[in-house]
Amino acid sequence: MSRIKVWDLPTRFFHWLLVLSFVGAFLTADSERNRDLHVLLGYSVLGLIGFRLVWGFIGSRYARFSSFVCSPKVVVLYLCQLIQKQAPHPVGHNPAGAVVIVLLLLLGIASGLSGWAVYENIVADWLTEWHELISNAMLALACIHITGVLVSSYLQGENLIAAMITGKKSADINQAISSNVVSLAWLLLAMVIGLWIWAWPATKDLSWLHQALF
Repeated sequence: MSRIKVWDLPTRFFHWLLVLSFVGAFLTADSERNRDLHVLLGYSVLGLIGFRLVWGFIGSRYARFSSFVCSPKVVVLYLCQLIQKQAPHPVGHNPAGAVVIVLLLLLGIASGLSGWAVYENIVADWLTEWHELISNAMLALACIHITGVLVSSYLQGENLIAAMITGKKSADINQAISSNVVSLAWLLLAMVIGLWIWAWPATKDLSWLHQALF
């Protein structure tokens, strides 16, 4: 067993940028004063998820959906093994974590699109309630995800949060990814942070951004 590279840099940057964007959007949701900042962060969530969907098909080994998306039968079997303390420790995402990740992506899309519809006043007031409900469900699922990571860290004897920072886990050396894709990761970071810095002075009126995107 060696410390090998498992999570490429674009995947890690996506993960933490999504955390910042969602938390920021959630905290500004009820403030009319910060409404446009909320919209900016909501667009950031959508853009990041869009990137992740593409990266899930063309990214490195453990970032691809094909490496962790599995059938319900496999998920149930894994949970039964987990209860019996006999569950395997996949190098990438485990089956239960994979379900949470897919649901988080779907809820993020639903939250972003419903938020856009509310911003456009496309439908009746009921969509505002749905937008809040979806966002709350996403927050609850994120808490479940964090709990699962902590439990898995304990059972595996490895800090999985640190792994999403360093990109490294303990595994056989031949299971390491071959490339860290550094240039793409920094491009992603520069685009998101650059957008935030550029738009920050104009957060009182982000209609220009809304018009540019839609």
